[in-house]
Amino acid sequence: MKTLTGFKSLKVLLLVKKFKGEEIPDGDITVDSGLQNLRVFSLFSCHMTGHIPAWISKLRKLEVLDLSFNRLTSTIPDIAKNIMPQASRVIPYGVLFLFFVLSTFISTNHACKEADHNSLLSSFDISSSRLNWSSSDCCHWEGIACDAEGRVTHVSLPSNQLQGSISRSLGSLTHLSHLNLSHNLLSGPLEGGLFLSWSCLEILDLSYNILSGELPLFLRKTNENGLKTLSFNDKDKIKGKYRVLFVKVPLFLSSSYIQIVDLSNNQFNATIPSSFLQHAWNLSSLNVSNNHFTGQIPSSICLRSTSLRVLDFSHNNFSGPIPRGLGNCSKLEVFRAGDNTLSGSLPADIYNAQALQEISLSTNGLVGSISENVGKLSKLKLMRLHYNNLQGHLPPSLMNCTNLVEINLGFNFFSGNISVLDFSKLTQLSKLDCISNNLTGTLPISLYSCKFLKALRLSSNDFEGQIQPEILQLKNLTFLSLSDNRLTNVTGAMKLLTGFKSLKVLLLAINFKGEEMPDGDITVDSGLQNLCVFNLLGCHMTGHIPAWISKLGKLEVLNLSFNRLTGTIPGWLGTLPHLFLLMLNDNLISGEFPKELCRLQALVSQKVANETGHCSFELPVYFQRGNNAIVLSSQYKYLRNMPRVISLRNKSLSGSIPFEIGQFINKFSGNIPDQIANLTKLERLELNSNRLSGEIPSSLSNLHFLSTFTVAYNNLEGSIPAGTQLQGFSVSAFEGNPKLCGAPLSNQCFPSNGNDADENENNQDLDDDEDQSLWFGLSVVLGFFVGGEGLEEGRVLESRLCSFFLFSICLQFLILILLLNRKAQGQVQIPNQRDEVKSGKPDSETESTNRSEYANNSNSFMVPDNFQTTSLFNVPVKARCPEDEEILMCTD
Repeated sequence: MKTLTGFKSLKVLLLVKKFKGEEIPDGDITVDSGLQNLRVFSLFSCHMTGHIPAWISKLRKLEVLDLSFNRLTSTIPDIAKNIMPQASRVIPYGVLFLFFVLSTFISTNHACKEADHNSLLSSFDISSSRLNWSSSDCCHWEGIACDAEGRVTHVSLPSNQLQGSISRSLGSLTHLSHLNLSHNLLSGPLEGGLFLSWSCLEILDLSYNILSGELPLFLRKTNENGLKTLSFNDKDKIKGKYRVLFVKVPLFLSSSYIQIVDLSNNQFNATIPSSFLQHAWNLSSLNVSNNHFTGQIPSSICLRSTSLRVLDFSHNNFSGPIPRGLGNCSKLEVFRAGDNTLSGSLPADIYNAQALQEISLSTNGLVGSISENVGKLSKLKLMRLHYNNLQGHLPPSLMNCTNLVEINLGFNFFSGNISVLDFSKLTQLSKLDCISNNLTGTLPISLYSCKFLKALRLSSNDFEGQIQPEILQLKNLTFLSLSDNRLTNVTGAMKLLTGFKSLKVLLLAINFKGEEMPDGDITVDSGLQNLCVFNLLGCHMTGHIPAWISKLGKLEVLNLSFNRLTGTIPGWLGTLPHLFLLMLNDNLISGEFPKELCRLQALVSQKVANETGHCSFELPVYFQRGNNAIVLSSQYKYLRNMPRVISLRNKSLSGSIPFEIGQFINKFSGNIPDQIANLTKLERLELNSNRLSGEIPSSLSNLHFLSTFTVAYNNLEGSIPAGTQLQGFSVSAFEGNPKLCGAPLSNQCFPSNGNDADENENNQDLDDDEDQSLWFGLSVVLGFFVGGEGLEEGRVLESRLCSFFLFSICLQFLILILLLNRKAQGQVQIPNQRDEVKSGKPDSETESTNRSEYANNSNSFMVPDNFQTTSLFNVPVKARCPEDEEILMCTD
């Protein structure tokens, strides 16, 4: 602690489960100048002795203090007055509570009761956990605290690898006030008897497990004279002259002391009974997010508890309208119900909840408009209403919400001229996202008074005019997307934008129609030096690829597709040290494929590849593909998950494909997909030195033009398809696969029994996802024309890789050299460098994203999103993308 008090900027200090059994430092510590920005401090479960140190009282900005599960003695000092004002604040991304676990600060006078001891042992499978409960006194066990009478009051066992179901034996802990079993592997349903016995429960946290089922029912026994008792016996009985009825009624939390209920990130389903919280008079936080709950959001919650601060129903299957009554939650600060199927309009009384700091209702089916009463929400910081069907003009009173930090209204139907709104009042605004609406007018100059603005996206609207010089007032801007509007004067825009030093993402696609690409007038010696992503797709601009792009040393993604650029592909593109995604499709570029592109370090060097993709996005980047009916959208939150692509589809490229392209390295796994057989004019297929498994598809017999083929050094097995041209290749094309058999190999194949066939079929099913990893590589490598006469004269026939696209992003790149069908007058010459093109074994596993399939016979592909914790979603959105074409970031 003496060392750490030297930090002046430290905000979070977590020393959980450290310094076991040591004495907590006090007199030797001074924090007069250090730790003055500390907001979160935890010495949880250190089993430290001593007393609560006085120097904590000097931490004036402290919001969260956790000294739980230690052996501190004496009384609780009066330090709360120094930190409670900060603790009562709600920060933008959640509510943090200041708390002391009182029983852990007081020496127990008695060993724990035998009943509680036995209940704990029978409730958890200690052998599969990290717990060491060897002491005879359960009050000294890790994660357990008792009161002065030896009764267990706290069970706090997060992240202990607990497995199995939550036992009803826990219900015997009748003095339990805090139960935290979060971040474990607990599964199965909850039993109704648990909650009925916890009449003192204050904190219930079962989040991040795999609990399932519906919230249970219990049986209420009622006799004729009105006497009511509780029973878990499911039989009708007769007692004397009274007929006793047993009726199933919904579960409720029996404790009137309950303050926090967190059931998030499990697999609960069915509805939440309205009675569940009927006695929760002191409830302050309810979180049931990331489950499978259905039905309507429970109504009248605010009528039962006036202390509610947090309601989180997001990422479930709730439907119907948002219930009225939120206006009665006078202390409600956070209301989240995004990613459901809610309908109807925003309830009128929601604007009466004037303590609200966050409204997150994205990805629902809400309709209607934002009321003028929104101005009452003066404390509002986050407004997330994207992916709904909201419409109408943005009310001027929205500008009265002067504490707003983020506004996301994207993918709705808002309209009107927003240049009349006075954004200068929003002095704290950091992110504004209005992508894909019907907003009009010029870009609002008042926005440029928002000094803290980091991300601005107004793409896919109907703005017109030019980018004004005042935009340079946004010194903190890192993300700017103005794509798909009617902006003009690209030369003036780029002269201005090169003044930005912090900008990382610049998306200007589908603007500046028909203008000339600026070049000589642009200097970027000091500006745009942090730019990672640059997009000028679909502008139909003339000119050539500008030389000033070569000065963008941190550029990783460049898209100039769908313009009318002429000239050759400059070799200096290959010198950009971090470039891994280059798209120049559908221009008028001519000449040869530059060998320098084969030296792109981000595609050739594993070390450099590991260093790329670290550019962060303040807002997700959308990739869209359009056709006559719908647009499918995928989003990326992290640059590292984007595909590594060189795409140069142009009709005027000529010459040889350089053999140096073989420097790209690969390590694909899974089966060889049958869809390769659709590339009927494929002449060269080299899949050697990967980790492919399964059998060689017999459908490869359809590749009649194959002149080069190798699958050497993989994990393939089974017989080589007989009676095909594959037998015409040498043994070296198949070596390094010890389980392969059949000609031309010397290994003979033996008939397999039915069980083996079934097993192979099951393995094929399991490997379906991995097949797509290889198919991704075959789909994104090179899509360009070689030759210059065109299809109408039949000199060069195109062989495209666009019939089917399923993506699995890889850090490395499979090389598939695609030759075009030779005709007598237009042959393409490829140098014979087979022996010089070598593939090395990769050093580490590749990182791959989730896959989403999109089958179409057009020349298109769709890029998936890796949510790791965030998954791909496809949603129909409005966009003006070129139809049936390969579009990357078309809207954005």
